[in-house]
Parts: sequence; C-alpha cells; structure tokens
Amino acid sequence: MAPLGAFVLLATFVVCIYAAAISVAGARRRSMRMVESGVGALYLTTALMTVASGIIVHAFVVGDYSIKYVQRYSDLEQPLFYKITSYWGGLDGSILFWVFLLSMFGALAVATNRERHRELIPYVVAIIAVVEAFFLFLMIIHRNPFDTFLTAAPPEGRGLNPLLQNPYMVIHPPSLYIGFVGMTIPYAFGMAALITGYLDDAWLRAVRRWTMVSWLFLTFGLVLGMIWAYEELGWGGYWGWDPVENAGLLPWFTATAFLHSVIVQERRSMLRVWNVTLVIVTFLLTIFGTFMTRSGIVQSVHAFGEDRQLAWMFTAFMAAILTFSFGWVIYRLPLLRSRHELDSWLSREAAFLANNWILLFCALFVLFATMFPTLSEAVTGERLTVGPPFFNKWMAPIGLTLLFLTGTAPLLAWRKSTLGNLREQFMWPVFTAIVVSGALVAFGVRVWSSGICFALCGFVTATLLQEFWRGARIRQEGTGTDVFTAAIGLVGRNRRRYGGYIVHLGIVLIFFGFAGDGFKQEEQVLLKPGQQATVGHYTVRHDSVQVTDDGQKQMITAHLTVFEDGAEIGKMYPAKWFFRKREEEPTTEVAIRRGIAEDVYIVLPAFDLKDQSASLHVVVNPLVNWIWMGFGIIALGTGIALLPERAYSFAVARAPEGTATSTVALLLVALVSLPFAVPLSAQHADSAQGSLVTRPPKERAIAGKLACWCGGCARLPVGTCLCGHCDRVKDDIAKLVAAGKTEDEVLQHFVKEVGGIHVLSEPPDTGFNRLAWAVPYAVGFGSFAAIGLVALRWSRRRTPDEPAAAPDEGRSALESRLDEELRDLD
Repeated sequence: MAPLGAFVLLATFVVCIYAAAISVAGARRRSMRMVESGVGALYLTTALMTVASGIIVHAFVVGDYSIKYVQRYSDLEQPLFYKITSYWGGLDGSILFWVFLLSMFGALAVATNRERHRELIPYVVAIIAVVEAFFLFLMIIHRNPFDTFLTAAPPEGRGLNPLLQNPYMVIHPPSLYIGFVGMTIPYAFGMAALITGYLDDAWLRAVRRWTMVSWLFLTFGLVLGMIWAYEELGWGGYWGWDPVENAGLLPWFTATAFLHSVIVQERRSMLRVWNVTLVIVTFLLTIFGTFMTRSGIVQSVHAFGEDRQLAWMFTAFMAAILTFSFGWVIYRLPLLRSRHELDSWLSREAAFLANNWILLFCALFVLFATMFPTLSEAVTGERLTVGPPFFNKWMAPIGLTLLFLTGTAPLLAWRKSTLGNLREQFMWPVFTAIVVSGALVAFGVRVWSSGICFALCGFVTATLLQEFWRGARIRQEGTGTDVFTAAIGLVGRNRRRYGGYIVHLGIVLIFFGFAGDGFKQEEQVLLKPGQQATVGHYTVRHDSVQVTDDGQKQMITAHLTVFEDGAEIGKMYPAKWFFRKREEEPTTEVAIRRGIAEDVYIVLPAFDLKDQSASLHVVVNPLVNWIWMGFGIIALGTGIALLPERAYSFAVARAPEGTATSTVALLLVALVSLPFAVPLSAQHADSAQGSLVTRPPKERAIAGKLACWCGGCARLPVGTCLCGHCDRVKDDIAKLVAAGKTEDEVLQHFVKEVGGIHVLSEPPDTGFNRLAWAVPYAVGFGSFAAIGLVALRWSRRRTPDEPAAAPDEGRSALESRLDEELRDLD
C-alpha cells in the first residue's frame, strides 16, 4: 500500500498545479470551460487526499510496520482509537492531515460560493491549490509519510508518545488544524478580491462565516490544549507560554481583531486596508506557527523536532506570501480608501480601532518573546529562556485592558457619543464595578490583579445585561409580548450582534476563572500510610501505594482519602504510568476533584514502594472550571451568530408555547446566580501531620525566577515544575538562603554553576538582552502614537452650519439608536 500512497501524493501535486494554472488562464481568457476545469481539479484533489488518508489509516490499523511513520507512532497493544489518531501524531502525518483538511475546506468553500462570487472563484481555486501544492511538495521531496524501510521491517512499532494517548489530545490537534487551515479560505477570497479589483463588501460576506468557524475551532483547540496541560502535565497550571501554545495563539489574536474590524467596514466603510491586512497576516501567522512547531527553530516539549531543511522551505514560502500579498495591497490602495472618516474619539469605531491595535500588539509581543531566544542565540551564541514570568508581566495588564474595552465598546454610539448618552449608558456598569470592588475589599481580597479582574468582570457583565434588557424592552413595546419572548426575537433579529454579546459573556467567564489563579494554594508533602496533611480546608490522608499492570504499561497509584472541613468527601488516585516501549517517558496521571468553586488537584511526583511512602503535590485551584464553562458560552454565542435566519425562525416557531421563554429565563438566572455561588478563599496551608515542605516567600520568589534545565520539561519555572531535578534545586535554594545569600547572589550562583543565563526564566536586563524589555515598550508607545495619528487623520470637525443629528421627538437618544440598529439585519 505504501507505493500506492506515494503515487497518490504525486498525482495530487500534479492536479494542484493544473488547477492553479488552468484557473488563472481561464480567468484571464474569460473562458468558463477552463474555470470549470480548474474547479473540477480542486474537487479531484479532495478525492485523492481522501484516498491517501484512507491508506495511511489502514496501515495504522493493520500494523503495516514496513512504513517508517507507522512503525514510529503505533504498536500492536495500542487501542484502535489511538491507532487511528496516530495519523496526525507525528510530523509527516500532520502535514498529510493538513492537506486533507485544506482540500475538504477548499472544495466546500468553492462549492458554496460558485454562483454568488463567480468573478472571484478562479483565483480562489488557484490560491488554495498553490497552498496545497506547497505542502504536497514538502511531503514528496522531504517528509513522505509513506517512506518504507530499505531492509526488513521491524516486527513491532514504538507506539504513540504516551503524553498523546489522552482523549483531549485526540481532539486537540484536529481542532487546531481546522482553525489553521480554515484561515486559508479568507486569505484566498481576500487575495482574489485584490487581484480582480472587486473590493466592495461582497468578499467580506464570503469570508466572514469561514473566519468565525475557523476562529471557533482555533479557540476550541486552544482550550483543549489547556485542559490537556492541566490534566496530563501535572504542574497545576493550564498555560505555560510554551512556543507551541503560542503558535496557536498568534493567529487567534489577529483573527479576533478582524472579526471586530469587519463590523466597522460594513457599518461605516472604514478600515478597508486594515481588514485586508489582517486577513493576510492571520494566514501568514498560521504558516509561521506551522513553521515554528515543525522546523525546530524553537525549543519546546511539544515540538516535532529539528529540521533545518524544512525551515528553509517554509522561510521561502513565507517570503513569497509577503511579497505577493502586500504587493497587491499596495497596487490596490486607491480602491481601498475609506469612504468615511472618524467623527469622534468617543465612538464605537474608535473603540474598535483601539481594540484592534491592542490585539495586534499582543500578537507581535508574543511572537517577539517566543522567537527572542532564537534571536539571542544567533547574535550572542547563547540561548536564553523567556518564561511565563516575563509573559505574565506584560499580558496581565494588556488582558485587563481588553476586558475593559469589551465592556466599553457596546456602550458607545456609532460616529459620536454625547455626554448625556455616556452618562446614561455607563451609570449601571460603573455602579456594578464599584459594588464588586467594595465587596472584594470587605472580604479582604488583596490580590490587585485578581481584584481588578473581578471588578471588570462585573462591569462587562452589567454592560451586556443592560444591552439585552434595553433592547428587549424596546422590542416588547413594539410587539406587546413578554420581555423574555421579546429577548428571543431580539436575538433572532440581529443574531450577529447578540451572538457576539454572548461570546463576550463567555470571555468574561474565562477571565473570572483566570482571576482565581491569584488565590491558588499549593504544598508539597511526604506522607507514609496513615499520615495526613492539610492544605486550605482540605485534608489528604495517604492510605497506600499500589502497583498494577495492563500489559501495555505499569501503573503506580497512590490511594488517598480526602476530607473537607473534617468530613470525608471521597477517594483520589494520582499515579505514574510507565509504558513498556517508552519507559524513559513516564506519564503523570493527576487526580482531580472538580467543583464549581475550586478543584482539588493532587500529583504523585515520587514514591517508595518499600515503605509505601508517597511525595504528593497538593493544589487547591479556585474557579478554574469557569474557564472551560466560558468556552461553552463562546461556542453557544458563535453558533447563534452563524445560525441562518430561517433555521432560527423554524426553531422558535416549532417550540411549544412558553418553552423558549422559560429556557431563556433559566439561562439568565443561571448566568447571574453562578458567580455569587462561588466562595472565594485566600487561606494558606496551615498544618500537616506528615512531612510538609513549606517554602518561605523568599525561596518561592527565587525559584520562580529560575527555569527548569533538566532537559525533559517545558522550561517551566523551578517553583512550578515538579520534576525531581527541580526538587533538588529548591533544596539548594533553601541552603543558599539560609547561608545569608541575597536573591541576586543565589541567581548568579546557578548561572555560574550551570554555565549560562538560560537558567533564568526572564532575560537579564543587560547587553543585547535588553532588547527583550525595550522592544515591547517601543512597539507599545509606537502603537499609541500610530492610533493618535490615524485618529487625527480620519477625524474632522463639524462645520458650524452642519446640523447635529437629533433624536426622535418624545424618545431618548438611546432608544432611537437601539431602534435604528435593530432595523439592521445581517
């Protein structure tokens, strides 16, 4: 089957080249027969890639170890489920899977837009075919998943990486791939619009839904990756700013910016150049993210390994994309001029502009910080570490700023907001934020970042509820129905707007979960059977350590009993799994007791079977599950925004009388009441009857500024990492602090001992490495200056004889604005 697979890849490459050439020729000659031939060739690539995917999946299922890729990522004992998903478990198969998904997306996009956008389709086909041809070229000449052994095939396979044998990791890569691949469709339509000169809003309507679907899958993939890291890596967190994590985050920022700025273009015919640029940059970042994770240019526990030849191929492809794309943007600048100007800085379009610049800054900052170790190594010859502390110093305040804008933009009017309008709109949201802040102070919350985040969550939630309430009340006046039925009709009348508000509510829940990290409690304990330790209001008793075997792996499991405030609440079983064919890569199986208020999270870093003792890392994680619930709300809002009007109307019409009203009522009550059901706790660990390892604040601070250098971890801070190497480093820190060493002296001790500044989790503010600190400041201040210049250029003063828009007689300006916006359909 391997020769057939290789032949199918070669045939698909030829068909892709044909599709691109015949489509462009057909467009130039205005020959519909040639264009239709190109479309047919694109459909043929989908069929061929389906055959290629079927061949590789069949090889995994039957265990055809003559194929190198199958032998590396599968074995006979592996469950069928993981045999199939091994398809995308390695570099070669992931590229094949990428092309398969792109062929499916491309065929579907062309099929659904052939009649509505005839003038764009030839170039859309050509661009999709060229992208497919590039990845096929990589496989044919360098990374062929159907390569076979020249000698006798091994009798058995090595098996999939144990870390990937997790249900979340089965879904996580395809979700990210769909998000990445889906961004090719907006790019293809955008470039087709530039090439043809059809730069009205039609191309935006063609790509808006594709961007939303791709954005949703990209978000889903990122959240699944967070859950996987939380449950599988065993360090108590969910986001470590690993380069592979960042690769998925980069296009998410720019895609989010595009979904907001496209509203401004549709409403005010502004930001036309900006929207085309965002589409290009988002697609480029998907290619760059693929380049980062597959070339070895960055160091990551998740990366596929180093491949310099692949790196040069990707570099050439990205250079071609930049030249081709922005060459057309410059050529079409006269057609991309905005039709309107910025009337006021106190307007919704100004808020969207600020939102876009901040999101773009986030993308640039994460890109720069992720690549800085590689840049530093190229310049100074020494690779340093840019770890979570550096990212968090910048991204925490930026995230809070974006959360504030999430609640501010809906309160501002298009074109210009008057002082009376601002007073009326901001009164209740600001009052809610003040009440939440007062409550936090009363309860003794002293974590400034979490406190501000809670207050802003209250502000944004009040904004969203106010928008729903006022819109529903106005619709109720016009229809005579009850307020909940009016709310349902309100959402059905403008699904994009109110679906977007629901998405924003999901973002609020995610930030609410982030804020809980400020109250995390964690301790490391060494217990023998019968001993117990207390962390917060939970007590953990160690019962035994047991060894089991299922044929594929040996499992060492600690049996624990957990008490809350003295009452037994259940058993927990943290474990270490040793897979026979990958014993050098044991997996950490975390025991988690989930709750709406907090999780009890227990890891088994070490054990001794002789005396049945167990070293346990016990973490109390407040509010973490609100992050996962937030994504559920985001998916709901995106689904509403994507829902066709006929489907929504049909669902409401077929629902039994009163069902829709009661459902919405229950949803609103749940969303309002859940936050107040979460008890916040800032309690610290108090006692342990076993051996409790409590680190003083100074030692914790020093451990947080060192990055694990054991070689097998994700470069986490020593204070967070649970490997045995970091345990020894923490003990060394304790000895140095006890000897009277200062923080700087301790850090320099480890730099000299290890022989490099890569042991520091943040770049030192010296020499060339000062760029890591200076560039974000320069980009930030430059961005603000650019916003000011753009705003000044677009803004205009109203002439004395130009009348101001007046609200309808007998109605407030707010009600008139709501009526006007409710009349606008998708």
